[in-house]
Amino acid sequence: MVHRSIRLFIMLAFAGIGLYLGRTVADNWNWSVEISWAANGLGVIIGGLLGFFLAPFILKKAKLFVDWLEGGIQKLPAQDVMGGVTGLIIGLIIASLLGVSFFRLPFIGPFLPIIGSIILGYLGWRVGTKRREDIISFIQSFYRRSNKAERGFKKEGATPKILDTSVIIDGRIADICRSGFIEGSLIIPSFVLEELRHIADSSDILKRNRGRRGLDILNKIRNELDIKVNICEKDFEDISEVDSKLVKLARVFDALILTNDYNLNKVAELQGVKVLNINELANAVKPVVLPGEEMQVQVIKDGKETGQGVGYLDDGTMIVVENGKRFIGQNIGVMVTSVLQTAAGRMIFAKPKVVEHKQGFSQFG
Repeated sequence: MVHRSIRLFIMLAFAGIGLYLGRTVADNWNWSVEISWAANGLGVIIGGLLGFFLAPFILKKAKLFVDWLEGGIQKLPAQDVMGGVTGLIIGLIIASLLGVSFFRLPFIGPFLPIIGSIILGYLGWRVGTKRREDIISFIQSFYRRSNKAERGFKKEGATPKILDTSVIIDGRIADICRSGFIEGSLIIPSFVLEELRHIADSSDILKRNRGRRGLDILNKIRNELDIKVNICEKDFEDISEVDSKLVKLARVFDALILTNDYNLNKVAELQGVKVLNINELANAVKPVVLPGEEMQVQVIKDGKETGQGVGYLDDGTMIVVENGKRFIGQNIGVMVTSVLQTAAGRMIFAKPKVVEHKQGFSQFG
């Protein structure tokens, strides 16, 4: 029944096309009324017959096309389909607006919207699938802005964090997760795991040990800590650099990047992706030291300037002791004179608490 109804619809469509062509030809050639009616009738008959004989062929090809289209769409990821449909809708809207402008052109005017819809719809689908990440990111950001007023002070779920290779190898991320300061889930991209495997299989002993340490840290986080870890299989084959892939993935999932890589930090900030830097966290939690404070330090080596001695606190902070070279190997009391914060960390400048005597010197305090 459905098959016959479709064949009848095709016949009527071809008959309508024949009627339209007959009227167009009669109007352009200024035929008489009788000849015009004959041309219209002839157009309807010829169009209807063509539709009758071509209907089985059209139905067969249409079925093959629908099956091919359905199979192709089922194989596509959901993000590709979403991006493609968005591009298709935009393309059809543009074709509709352009079609209104050219509709009154003689003879071909009514067909231009159909041709334009096919071409622009196809282009919209292609562009939408290729730029799917950007389209999805735009839709997500628009949705968040539009619902900001409705959310108010409602507590949202914690933002997921993406781990890069450097922060995994560093190892401190496991202790931070254990302390409970990391909320939400951790995302481990498949291309980061692949980079870790390459490092772990390196012929260089140092690189091999670093790669194996990173894999051990991941296993420790997944098996021993109470935090959700997701392995993301999404990859960007058109991007070769791992740092660029991380930034792209963070934009797709609206996530943060956990790293201690200074260059990745800057690249991500330029592209509007928020970064949590482990080194900045380590500097932030170091004890605050003010000029005039006193402390004990062991001088272990001489400094760059003449007479300087260098020591270190338990957290690794360097202390430069003026005239401290003579105390190398000793644990002395010092007074802080200034504190310098640099990109590499914090440096403390101090002077020893000693009094001079004619026979020599002695430490006090």
